[in-house]
Amino acid sequence: MKYHIITYGCQMNEHESEKIAGILESLGFEASKSKEQADFILFNTCCVRENAEHKTFGNVGALKKLKDENSSLMVAVCGCMMQQQSVAQKLAETFPFVDLIFGTHNIHTLADMIGDCILNKQRVVSIQEGDLSIHEDVPVTRHSWPLASVNIMYGCNNFCTYCIVPYVRGREKSRSAKEIVQEIQGLKEYREIMLLGQNVNSYNGGGVDFAGLLETICAQTDVPRIRFMTSHPKDLSDRLIDVIASQPRICRHIHLPVQSGSSNILAAMNRGYTREQYLELVRKIRKRIPDIALTTDIIVGFPGETDADFADTMSLLQEVKYDSAFTFVYSRRNGTKAAEMENEVGKAVQKERIMKLVALQNTITEQKNKCYEGKTVRVLAEGISTRDQGHVCGRTGSGKMVNFAGNKDMIGKFFDVEITEGKKTTLFGRITQEQG
Repeated sequence: MKYHIITYGCQMNEHESEKIAGILESLGFEASKSKEQADFILFNTCCVRENAEHKTFGNVGALKKLKDENSSLMVAVCGCMMQQQSVAQKLAETFPFVDLIFGTHNIHTLADMIGDCILNKQRVVSIQEGDLSIHEDVPVTRHSWPLASVNIMYGCNNFCTYCIVPYVRGREKSRSAKEIVQEIQGLKEYREIMLLGQNVNSYNGGGVDFAGLLETICAQTDVPRIRFMTSHPKDLSDRLIDVIASQPRICRHIHLPVQSGSSNILAAMNRGYTREQYLELVRKIRKRIPDIALTTDIIVGFPGETDADFADTMSLLQEVKYDSAFTFVYSRRNGTKAAEMENEVGKAVQKERIMKLVALQNTITEQKNKCYEGKTVRVLAEGISTRDQGHVCGRTGSGKMVNFAGNKDMIGKFFDVEITEGKKTTLFGRITQEQG
């Protein structure tokens, strides 16, 4: 029996797909590279943006032909989108050939759900609500060597007015520092660990805060590189900045979503900080960690966003000069407070603003990348380049992607690379020394 998983959304979803793969392989399944060769096809969904929902429905619907040709094929849909009862019901009614539907809280019961589906020869729908326990005994099949992701917490307490995550992921729950350290200690062959949480800054595992967790990981594990995602500006403490500055194994990169440069819009979004407070935090970080790379998320066209508000966002980009930014047009999500707000921004205006924002950030990113030319940086070779034959690609500690001549035997090793050219999205260089 073979399985094929299609994953949408964030790195949290990617890691949960690794857990789903682990459960399936514990049942005797093997991975398939294509849907056509699979006996079990699963979609792990995202509901953060409206287009993700459209994409999921379109791709699930396209499986009807495969199902008609192979009645024993099992089709499953899970993830954040299915945690919304109305969407799960719509999917069930639209696609009667889907065998298994479940949410984010009960991945650990997948084996039982598959058993019920096969034995009873009928669809299983299992969506649990409420704040549930953390399950530490779920097997994981990782396909991302030399990188590995480790959840440190689940859920979110912030309730930003545009965001559906607290409603589908539940309230914040932190794993114990002991369990996290033990998991990382078992990943000795991995070269970089990404610590995951909707807001890692609010981690609280048995009285240990996020700064304390980072110190413990550095003291009790040998992983060469530690990253984390994502930080909320209102919870990024001076102590955390000091820990990052003092620990060379922690990557010099902070993803610090601002969402808007306007204090008026930030208040409407319930972000918990003003433009001025955010900029002061950026100054504090850069003073303490001069070589830090900052990236961000920005939403344009939020309800009530005026030309002046958007101008504030553009000026903030020019002041902060992010290394890169994930930019989005506001997407209305039913169930959030923003969905009930008036003064929606028209699609034409949203499109005009996002194009201006992207153009400005692209210029800034290219300028920042040009500054790397002639410098030597430490790069972890992560994989074969898909754009340049005979090259490998990897990232610097600051998160910059670098392409340089190499082969698959170099993957998982660190190299000193002199940057010869900085382009809009990628750096190019040549090896000066292997670090091992």
